[in-house]
This record gives sequence, C-alpha cells and structure tokens, in this order.
Amino acid sequence: MTVLDARMALVRVSTRDLLELTKPRITLLIVLTALLGFVLAGGTFGLTAIALLAGTALVSSGSSALNQVLERESDASMRRTENRPLPAGRLRPAEALFWGLLLSVGGLLILALSVNLLTAALAGLTLVTYGFVYTPMKKVSSLATIVGAIPGALPPVGGWAAATGTLASPALILFAIVFLWQMPHFLAIACLYRDDYRRGGMPMLPVVDADGRFTALQVLIYNAALLPVSLLPSALGMAGGSYLTGAVLLGLGLNVAGFLFARRRTQEAARRLLLASVIYLPLLWGLLLMDRTGA
Repeated sequence: MTVLDARMALVRVSTRDLLELTKPRITLLIVLTALLGFVLAGGTFGLTAIALLAGTALVSSGSSALNQVLERESDASMRRTENRPLPAGRLRPAEALFWGLLLSVGGLLILALSVNLLTAALAGLTLVTYGFVYTPMKKVSSLATIVGAIPGALPPVGGWAAATGTLASPALILFAIVFLWQMPHFLAIACLYRDDYRRGGMPMLPVVDADGRFTALQVLIYNAALLPVSLLPSALGMAGGSYLTGAVLLGLGLNVAGFLFARRRTQEAARRLLLASVIYLPLLWGLLLMDRTGA
C-alpha cells in the first residue's frame, strides 16, 4: 500500500466515524417527523422546506455527536455501544466535540435565517434538553426517559412552526402522540438491554425495577393514554373516518402487545412490544397524511 492509499483509507475511516456520530437512522426519523408537521400545517415544497430539512438534520446530527461525547465512558462499558468511534478510540473527544458543535450551530443558523426564529428556538430547545438535561440525567434517575421524550417529540412541532410561524393545538397533538409513543418504545428497548444499561451505570426503569411490574404498569398507562390522544386529529378535523378507524386498530394492537408484555415480562415479550411500536408510528403517520392530503 502506498502512502496515498494509506491516507485515502484513513480519510474513509474518519468520514465513516464522523457519520456514525450523527446516528443517521435516528436523524432520518427526526427529519421525516419534522416534514410531517410541515405538510400537515399546509406547507409546500420549496426553499423553506429544504431549509427545514437541512437545519433539522444538522441539529439532530450535532445533538447525537454531543451526546456521544458526554456518554463516551458509559458507551465503553456497554456491549451495544463499545465499538462506537469514541470508546473504540477511532476519534478523539475534542474532534467529536468540534464536529457536534459545528453541525448544531450550522443547523440553528439555517433555521433562524432561512425558516423562522420560532423553528430555530424549538430546535435549540431540542438540542439543550437532549444533550444537557436528558443525557446527564440518565446517570442519576430513571425519570430521564420521560425527560428524553420531550426533545424526541419536538420535531413535528418545529415542522408546524416552519409552515405557519406559529404554534397551534394540532402541533401540540402531534407532540403528545410522539411523546406518549416513545415511552413504551424506549421501555421495551431498556428491557432488552437491561444488563448493558446496568454495566453503563444508567438506572433505567427496567434496571431498578427488579421484577418488572412497575415497568409493565408504565407501559400499560402510556399505551392507554396514547389511544384516545391519537384520535384527536379526527376530533379537530385534521383527519377523517379512515384515519380514525386505522388509529383505533393500531392503538388496540399496541395495547395488546403491552398487555402481553405486562403479563409475561420476558425478553421475547419486550421484543414484540418494541416491534409493535416500530410498526405503529409510521403507519399512523401514513394514515394521517393520506387522510389529510386526500391521497
């Protein structure tokens, strides 16, 4: 291998590691959720939409990078995350910190200058709550999951604000749906990786809840609350009968998965609950978009 080949290989590794810091799959989900709020608010594709998607993607990517800087020691203790760029030693913390700040500031500037200040403020709130409230709180309290659901539910609100320049009750409904959905979703993940979180020193609810009864109760409560909240778009005229029917069926399916988890509290039941939650949200959004746009 020549010196040039070695340098090119190093660049490819570094680029891949920098991309991994941004958690591309999570960023894609956040961008699509912001786009959903934008479209539901009546936004049309153009420069504002492009700026919204670009700015949201950059802030999300930067938040993920900063999160990994703060959690690098915990990540090194967990099998699921030990091969990430920082714990594996492929990137230095200073490099990741600079990358995260660059992406975050760039995204906020795009949103502030090319969309509106409200959307930028919501993205800034997402960045602060995720990186500097939720992330350190994971080391001290199981309530971190509730706090972490706040930044996770803000992207559709940002999309709505990008289209209208204001906040309204439909945006708050979208926030509530995503917030409530995240709880059984993340509790299922925490159950599956309970031992990893214990090794990482993170007292997630399934870690401190020895028999899983309280975790199961939380799943049941949030699933039960999600079902009526998911019907509010129809009640407010955001969607019609086809969405209403689909939302009821999806909600019942998620609740059944929750009841089965509460009954058995096994790894397999947690895996099925996670699968049900992963299926639920995209289908619900698809129904809402089709009903709203008349597709």
